[in-house]
Amino acid sequence: MVPTYQEAENIVRFLGAVRAALPDASILIVDDNSPDGTGALAERTAAGLGNIRVLHRAAKQGLGSAYRHGFATALDGDYDVVVSMDCDFSHDPATIPLLVKRIEQGADAVVGSRYVPGGGTVNWPVHRRLLSRWGNRYTSGVLGLHIHDCTSGFRAYRASALRAIEPTSTAAEGYAFLTELVRRLIRHGYTVVEQPITFVDREFGSSKMSGRIVAESMLLVTGWAISDVWAKLRGRGTESR
Repeated sequence: MVPTYQEAENIVRFLGAVRAALPDASILIVDDNSPDGTGALAERTAAGLGNIRVLHRAAKQGLGSAYRHGFATALDGDYDVVVSMDCDFSHDPATIPLLVKRIEQGADAVVGSRYVPGGGTVNWPVHRRLLSRWGNRYTSGVLGLHIHDCTSGFRAYRASALRAIEPTSTAAEGYAFLTELVRRLIRHGYTVVEQPITFVDREFGSSKMSGRIVAESMLLVTGWAISDVWAKLRGRGTESR
C-alpha cells in the first residue's frame, strides 16, 4: 500500500521494482490527484504488470488520510500481510521480502528502521538526520516505546493486528500517524520488531516534509505522553482508595 503525490518521475520504475521483489503481491496505489499525472501513469503501468489497483482521491488530504483510506481498502481484502512504503526509492523494494519474512516468523508488525544496528541513512543533509534521530528518541522516550524509528513508513503488518487497532479511527495526519499506529500496537500487546534498512534520500521529486508536519508530530506525541501519565496517576489513585 503506497500513498503517492507528485511521483511521476518514480512511479513506473517503482511498480516494476516491487513486482520484481514480490511477484505475487497485490499493489495498491493511493494517489491524491497528483497534478503531474502520477495516478494516470500508475494506471497505464498496472495494465501491463497486472494485480495493481489505483485509488484516485479528489485532492491532497494529508498523509494520515491517505494511509487510512489505503488501509481500509486493503483490510477489506483477503490478505495476511499489509506492507506500507514510499514510492521515491528511499525505501528499497528489494527489502520487502525481509519484512514479510519477519511476519512469517511470528512478529505482528515490522518497522523498517534506520536507527538500529545495520540501519542508516544516505544522502540526507545533517539537519534532517539530526531532526529525525532526535525526534524519534524523544518520541520513543516520552511514550515508553521500545521502537527506535517510530516515524518510518516502511513497514509490514499482520493484517489481523492492523485490523484490531482500527487505523481508520486515528486522527493524526503527518508522520505522527505512523507513531500513533506503533503506540496502539504496543498498547494492545502486539509484537513489534525492527528490521534494519538503509534509507536513501530521493533522487527525483521533492520531499513532503514541512515544519508544520514536524510541529504537529511533536505536539501530538507530547499530548499522548501527558495523557498516558495522567491515566497512570488516576489508576494509582483508584487503587489506593
